[in-house]
Amino acid sequence: MSETITDDTLRDVFLKTRTVAIVGISPDPAKPSHYVPAFMQRDYGYKIIPVHPAHVGTTILGEPVVASLADLPDGVDFVEIFRAAPAIAPFVVEAAQRGIPFIWMPLGVCHEDSAAQARALGSTVIMDRCPKIDLPRLFPNGMPARP
Repeated sequence: MSETITDDTLRDVFLKTRTVAIVGISPDPAKPSHYVPAFMQRDYGYKIIPVHPAHVGTTILGEPVVASLADLPDGVDFVEIFRAAPAIAPFVVEAAQRGIPFIWMPLGVCHEDSAAQARALGSTVIMDRCPKIDLPRLFPNGMPARP
């Protein structure tokens, strides 16, 4: 069953988040999997950890790329998974198993079964939304001081 994500929930997610892993990040600035995390980093001060096996050994957005969720350091608050719905389930479940509290699927991507599994493991799952839309809508004057 799909969970309703309210603006209050989104505000809470954004305020509690410091570090964001981006699965499927692209080095191409024209792709959402690049410009969305670039926006989050530049305009809202989030630390970005790029995750993409094909780009290990390079940097994207000034950060070294890791191969997989298994390579993430402790302390990741939020993972956005830029994968098509049919391929997203293992990433959603693995992120929840790793204890990442907030799991995000971009616009047009929903996967109810993996979202339910992740919620059962304690993660908040946000589907079919975009931080580049929601951040400025909820925080038009930038990110307030966070606790």
